[in-house]
Parts: sequence; structure tokens; C-alpha cells
Amino acid sequence: MANQRDAFAVSGPVSRQLYKRLLDAINPLGEFREEMKKTSVHLVRGSAFAGIHPRKQHLLLTIKAKKPIRNARVFKTEQVSKNRWHVEVKLATEKDIDGVLLGWLRDAYDLCP
Repeated sequence: MANQRDAFAVSGPVSRQLYKRLLDAINPLGEFREEMKKTSVHLVRGSAFAGIHPRKQHLLLTIKAKKPIRNARVFKTEQVSKNRWHVEVKLATEKDIDGVLLGWLRDAYDLCP
């Protein structure tokens, strides 16, 4: 895991554990790197396919998408260019890291060769 003195400095153990679980779950997608920022972590293949924003008791996960994702779990959708969207999902428990979420992350990963 990357150096956690930055984005995870004010997070709690719950968000650190969720982050570790998320990395374990997406590891089979293929190679990517973690870019630790001051308040977030970018998961990068060719470009960032996901962004993680640690909070005390959960993670906010931003996923790159080619179209809006219509799902009750998505609480914010933003069009960032003609064919790119960012969708935000809250991860509060390990159960939130499921097949649906991993499918969205697979699609995002594939957008960033």
C-alpha cells in the first residue's frame, strides 16, 4: 500500500480497512498504480480510472464512466467531457465492495489503457 501520511492522515481505521479491501478486490483487473494526493488517492492505469476520498467512517469513491450510471448507490453524477462522466459512490462497509461495484470499476479500468 502507498504511503498513507497524506490522504489517510485524518481518516479512521474503518476507511483504511475499506481501502485495503478495495485494492484487494480490484487487483485482478490488472496493473495500476496508486497516486497519493493530499486529500485523495487516484488509481491510475493510463489515466485515473478511480479516485478515493477517505473519510473517518467511509470512503467516497469516484469512478470514471463513459455514460451516467443509474443506480440507487450513485449519489452524484457529473459530466466532465462529451463522453466522460464521474460517478460517486459511498463505501461504508465491505459489503459495498460487491460484483456490481467491481463491474463499474472494470469498465472504468478498460477506459484507461
